[in-house]
Amino acid sequence: MFDDLGHINEPLTAGENFRDRMATVDEKGKRKWVFASKPPSGKFYNIRTWLSYLYFIAFFGIPFVRFHSRPLFMFNIPQARFIIFGKVFWPQDFFILGLTMVTFIFFVILFTAAFGRLFCGWACPQTNFMEMMFRKVEFLILGDAPAQKQLKAAPWTGKKIFKVSIKHIVFFLLSFTIANFFLSYIIGMDALVKIITEPVSEHIAGLISIFIFSAVFYGVYAFFREQACIVVCPYGRLQSVLLDKNSMIVAYDYKRGEPRGVHKKNSTENLGDCIDCHQCVRVCPTGIDIRNGVQMECVGCTACIDACDHVMEKIKKPKGLIRYASENSIATGQNLHYTTRMKLYTGLCSLALVLLTTLLLTRADVDVTIMRTPGMLYQEIGQDSISNLYNIKVANKTINDVPLTIKLEDGNGYIETIGKPYINVAKEGQGSGSFFVVLPKKILKKRSTSIRLGLYEGDKKITDKTTNFLAPVSR
Repeated sequence: MFDDLGHINEPLTAGENFRDRMATVDEKGKRKWVFASKPPSGKFYNIRTWLSYLYFIAFFGIPFVRFHSRPLFMFNIPQARFIIFGKVFWPQDFFILGLTMVTFIFFVILFTAAFGRLFCGWACPQTNFMEMMFRKVEFLILGDAPAQKQLKAAPWTGKKIFKVSIKHIVFFLLSFTIANFFLSYIIGMDALVKIITEPVSEHIAGLISIFIFSAVFYGVYAFFREQACIVVCPYGRLQSVLLDKNSMIVAYDYKRGEPRGVHKKNSTENLGDCIDCHQCVRVCPTGIDIRNGVQMECVGCTACIDACDHVMEKIKKPKGLIRYASENSIATGQNLHYTTRMKLYTGLCSLALVLLTTLLLTRADVDVTIMRTPGMLYQEIGQDSISNLYNIKVANKTINDVPLTIKLEDGNGYIETIGKPYINVAKEGQGSGSFFVVLPKKILKKRSTSIRLGLYEGDKKITDKTTNFLAPVSR
């Protein structure tokens, strides 16, 4: 039935056609609702539970955290204003955001090649909210999986209407809460508080956004559920090109488990450790049978590991029939170990993150662009001086107003600012101005001379810029 890598190598029977369609779709193309049982209390489930608590604390707590009077994180797409670790990023910083996306894709490829879908099962927001919040609320209101199946098949009595209504009301309230906090990552907590506390007429767009997000989250967690991972998320489909036989996955040890069956007294049949109890299938949130091998629908949540270990304890067999492993480790019988390849990928991922973090932390708080005014060459001043007109644009990413003065660093000549003697740039704003650079003719030996301009806030030098100064060719 299985080859050396745990794949079926015989013609599929009626019960083995799992490759023909998704686990949540029947032979007629109709969706099969997944009634996942609550995994037994086990090592991985307990760790995931505690990590989910930390995740929820972070998700609902970060919008209240301020750093240098700014939100810690904010991604205001409509205004093209992003705040990461208290630093403001504007459209002119898009190269950094682009590099961030490239680094993220690079990280995903390397991380998945080494560690499989570890992110999906342990850190993905969809998995955390669905399995560690909404699913638990569902268990609390409707009961476990068998009780939910009975309730669905039962006629619409007052008791059923009451239970189902309570479930959906609680689901919507949770979705509404998540939507508010999700919006706070876009517009900031201060703006969200204004939407909630000030008259509705002043924040129509904000309220509409909240209810749209609420409807989306409610639809996903009440109805769409695991289909978000199977149908919408491209990560599962990318597995086929990102994983190889040494990648860490949640795997069934077919060599130890096959052939399946219940051991009977005085039986001479040589059976494996799998007693075909289907507990691994019952707890799976995407409805797959992990014993069929690696499948697109598997999110690596480890529920099947805890369920199988629980059964192995009862029948006094070693744990680990389903475990974190690679295809090669199952085939050879060796334990999964931290290979040189995994170390290399981990090192490359760490290097990419260090480079990106360094770039983010060392980015200048004041960006200055100086350009010669288009269409103008130079102006002669008297008999001994030449001037060039320049335009300056400044982006202030700090929380304080910055009055900038321009100085000629080379020492020869002087600056004439048009208007005020300095350029005042408001906090988290942009400013612009024009100025003349005047140089004596005697030092201008070429048509184009490089000059260096210093930008100062009082006596503090912010940055310097190099530009070209045009002059008539000396004869």
